[in-house]
Amino acid sequence: MEPAGRHALVTGGGRGIGAAIARALTGAGAAVTVLGRDPAPLGALVVAGGAAGHVTADVTDDAALAAALAAAERARGPVDILVNNAGAAESASFARTDRALWDRMLALNLTAVYAATRCVLPGMAGRGWGRVVTVASTAGLTGYPYVAAYVAAKHGAVGLTRALAREMARSGVTVNAVCPGYTETGMLERSIATIAARTGRSREAAQATLAAGNPQGRLVRPEEVAAAVLFLCGPGSDAITGQAIAVAGGEVMG
Repeated sequence: MEPAGRHALVTGGGRGIGAAIARALTGAGAAVTVLGRDPAPLGALVVAGGAAGHVTADVTDDAALAAALAAAERARGPVDILVNNAGAAESASFARTDRALWDRMLALNLTAVYAATRCVLPGMAGRGWGRVVTVASTAGLTGYPYVAAYVAAKHGAVGLTRALAREMARSGVTVNAVCPGYTETGMLERSIATIAARTGRSREAAQATLAAGNPQGRLVRPEEVAAAVLFLCGPGSDAITGQAIAVAGGEVMG
């Protein structure tokens, strides 16, 4: 029956991939809490029926994150499904990647995954069932130029996924990652605008450059990433753990 009747929490749940995941889990019968920094899109998603409730926190603030997770559990019971979706990328050559940028990328894309997972994993193990899914990136499976800190953080998130999967293998908790390629989100729109501004190309030409990296010649849709997450939380997924599943049209294989 999973995930029907389960409490699922999605970080970065107000927009883009996170909102698509929340809607998919809600449609499958889960009670979904979305977490993010901005209450407006979170509340709008709840009003639209895409989630049962929301909590606000900056995932890089350990105390605020723990408090938000505790509030969500008081409202809807223990978290059975955790989707670590919050993340962002900043672009710079390695020579221009200063310590502040490096620390921001690791804090948001890796340490926050550790912090949220650490809050809920003991309870999942104690109950004998749980699903942890981290939205990583193809950047966690291969290298890209000018985003070294982001790539390092996403590789770390995939490594953490694999380590925890082994550690939790007999507990009834599975730990997996999905790794989208370039996906139609607000974050990608900002990247397209940056490329256009730096190169003088049109928005359409900048987008086409990114889409060309996908062998299918297109961008990924948030709903396709959500479908992969739903599969990992659904019936018959018990034996699937420690995987980093690329949702990228064949861009990354193996």
